[in-house]
Amino acid sequence: MAENGNGLMEKLVALCKRRGFIFQSSEIYGGINGFWDYGPLGVELKRNIKAAWWEDIVRKRDDMLGLDAAIIMNPRVWEASGHVGGFSDPMVDCRQCKARFRADMLIRYRLYECSHLPASISLADVGSIIQGSPSYEFRAESGATLEDLQVIIRRETGNRRAKADVRPRDDGFGERFVEIGGKEYYISDFIERILKAGEHCPKCGGELTEPRQFNLMFQRYVGGVHDDSAIAYLRPETAQGIFADYKNVLDSSRVKLPFGIAQIGKAFRNEINPRNYTFRSREFEQMEIEFFCRPDEAARWYEYWRDARFQWYVDHGLTSSKLRLRDHEADELAHYAASCADIEYAFPFGISELEGIANRTDFDLRQHQEYSGRDLTYFDDETKERFLPYVIEPSGGVDRTALAILCEAYSEDEAPDENGVMQQRVVMKLHPRLAPTKVAVFPLVKKEGMPEIATEVHEQVKSAGIVSFYDEKGAVGRRYRRQDEAGTPFCVTVDGQTLQDGTVTIRDRDTLAQERISKDEVLAYVRDRLG
Repeated sequence: MAENGNGLMEKLVALCKRRGFIFQSSEIYGGINGFWDYGPLGVELKRNIKAAWWEDIVRKRDDMLGLDAAIIMNPRVWEASGHVGGFSDPMVDCRQCKARFRADMLIRYRLYECSHLPASISLADVGSIIQGSPSYEFRAESGATLEDLQVIIRRETGNRRAKADVRPRDDGFGERFVEIGGKEYYISDFIERILKAGEHCPKCGGELTEPRQFNLMFQRYVGGVHDDSAIAYLRPETAQGIFADYKNVLDSSRVKLPFGIAQIGKAFRNEINPRNYTFRSREFEQMEIEFFCRPDEAARWYEYWRDARFQWYVDHGLTSSKLRLRDHEADELAHYAASCADIEYAFPFGISELEGIANRTDFDLRQHQEYSGRDLTYFDDETKERFLPYVIEPSGGVDRTALAILCEAYSEDEAPDENGVMQQRVVMKLHPRLAPTKVAVFPLVKKEGMPEIATEVHEQVKSAGIVSFYDEKGAVGRRYRRQDEAGTPFCVTVDGQTLQDGTVTIRDRDTLAQERISKDEVLAYVRDRLG
């Protein structure tokens, strides 16, 4: 097995470039931060993820419809959703090296570096640093509570389960302190750490500018005039396109509650600090569902989609303990959400979200109804009621899913070469349904009619719509290794015995087991095992 942590990440990044999964965008010009290209294998992996999701979510269900909304929409959409006024992060620049940072990330950076500092700072003072940031739901007033402190702790440490355990000291002076990650901090010290966080650049130690709000949407101009009337935005999420088209879908399809609208599409966020390979990028792809239901049925549908979406990842190869389903606690919920859960994966760089499932109540439809002036209510023919449906939203990232699948699949073990000598190999144990190439076909040697038979098998599989790869170059052991790194589940070899009885050897990537079957049975064999 491969090691955890940065060592695994470095090996995976190298493999992804070497085998054509992922490239840095515009690499020949020095690249561009936050943008990535998917190579020949990577694009097949992404397409397979999206195809599996679409097949399972839309085509196999009677209560789901598809949509492909435009990337650029009327800017009023983003006013209604709150993105124009509130989709921003506090940003600071270094006056010396010109580096740019999120102010709240500097707080996290400094948190564990500060030594013990006496202070008499109130919780209210903390609000002066972080007020206005949508990342925090903190009341900056003198009556701030322990719950407010816990919000800060979870945000600044990245530990969403951290709790503020407040109690008197043993000496009876009544000083309050908090335990974080097994270490005790006086609350006054903790606040001092936050206040000291943004003083100097963590790269060069230079002076930083004052924090200012930085909107994460890419602003564009539509048409030939560059003025306020022509401002538009690249969408920062796909969900709002579904809400804007909800009434059109309802009227044109004549569907009844409960029903969902599903969409896969690109979204764009002008991240200040893209990081962790493809996990946090400025251009990314989402797989999103907005499932509309009666308000009194929302809790039940939330439970259904939370469990169903978690199982989908398990069914597609994320079977280790690195995958987990975590329900949000009350103080983590967005203001519009009645409940929310994250499907998380333990990447080499830390535990992070793959998909969120939220009961968004009727917030979005109510906002768009107010801003557009259009009636978005649903009329129930049976009960004669008119109401705004509640919405359950499972929203996942295609790129994050692909990265998790690649991390889970990466493995190192030993396999025999063509001479029976055990050699170390790198193998991508991708789920067969998602693997870029399903079958590789080899002639053992380039003579005696073997290439012709191998080509015949290759064409038969390929004509059935299954991705097949033909390779006749190099020792067969090296060809196996190349396909192991590509994640190909099955390798078919045409050899001397094929010339005698028409059978071929088919090799399983994960178990290394080999069996002989008729060359005419290869297609059926592969189909049965693709899942």
